[in-house]
Amino acid sequence: MKKIVLTGGGTAGHVTPNIALLPSLKDAGYDITYIGSYEGIEKRLIADFNIPYHGISTGKFRRYFDPKNFSDPFRVIKGYTEAKKLLKEIQPDVIFSKGGYVSVPVIKAASKLKIPCIIHESDLTPGLANRLCLSSADKICCNFPETKKHVPEDKYVLTGSPIRKELMMGNKEAAYKMCGFDPNIPVILVIGGSLGAGAINAAIREALPKLLQDFQVCHICGKDKMDNLLLTTPGYAQFEYVKAELKDLFAMADIVVSRAGANAICELLALRIPNILIPLPAKSSRGDQLLNAASFEAQGFSMVIYEEELDTDTLLDKVHELFFNKQRYIDVMSKSGMHDSINTIMKLIDEAAERHIAEKNK
Repeated sequence: MKKIVLTGGGTAGHVTPNIALLPSLKDAGYDITYIGSYEGIEKRLIADFNIPYHGISTGKFRRYFDPKNFSDPFRVIKGYTEAKKLLKEIQPDVIFSKGGYVSVPVIKAASKLKIPCIIHESDLTPGLANRLCLSSADKICCNFPETKKHVPEDKYVLTGSPIRKELMMGNKEAAYKMCGFDPNIPVILVIGGSLGAGAINAAIREALPKLLQDFQVCHICGKDKMDNLLLTTPGYAQFEYVKAELKDLFAMADIVVSRAGANAICELLALRIPNILIPLPAKSSRGDQLLNAASFEAQGFSMVIYEEELDTDTLLDKVHELFFNKQRYIDVMSKSGMHDSINTIMKLIDEAAERHIAEKNK
């Protein structure tokens, strides 16, 4: 049996693509182990899948002053030692990493033990953790053509992001019932991220009276961000968050308004849902969402509203423009060539594992 170690964590975005690969890895007969941090979000998310989980010490790589900058390097060194010991015990044939700080000691230890490593970079430019791992990677799976300029060219592979297959199996009738919507009126799905997005929430609610003249609005607004004064508004349904029901809401949506996180927009691409992206501004991030959104706009997959330009009139204009041209966006997304991400990545994993097995058997 071939063995694989998955790693990645710190945020859900560093875990869900690994989860999307699990069915295919199991079908291919892999013995799967996960290495994450002691108590990170990855431990909770992986717990549902009956996969052996091992925690290691990890430290954050900061670009700003923090007292923890003096102690975290020792945590990383400890994590490296723990990862190396685990990998010697598990003896995997390949590592697949989705990034995040926990992945650095795992990838470095694997490289030292000559275990092939495949890493996935969701954003247009690699984050710091993945940058530290580029030299140790056999292949780098990417979501954007532009990423080729930022990684070793011989390691770059345009794969797109692995998408959970259940997202493709939504039931729009269940979503209409859940929201209390009329199936004959088009639907806008608004997603602000797991914690919500204050600027998007405010703009949607300000524009709501005019939006509801032509659309119904399903609004995933984030924890503690419900507006109780709007709970009984016809044609408007709001939720703090959704889990299993997301696939049904995607099936119901005619267009989506979303932040521009890499996993989120790759889901929209895979599902071919016309969308408006409102990326996090540079002051609130390292600027990756701005680059992601610009790339998707340039490729014809999305329309973009920058947060500093977000107001009622701009939002209404873009929503109507997108809705009346939605088929054009669907057609372009259909030709993207990034709808087979899991199979593309599985081929890379299989090739690396088989090479490693052949080396061991020499």
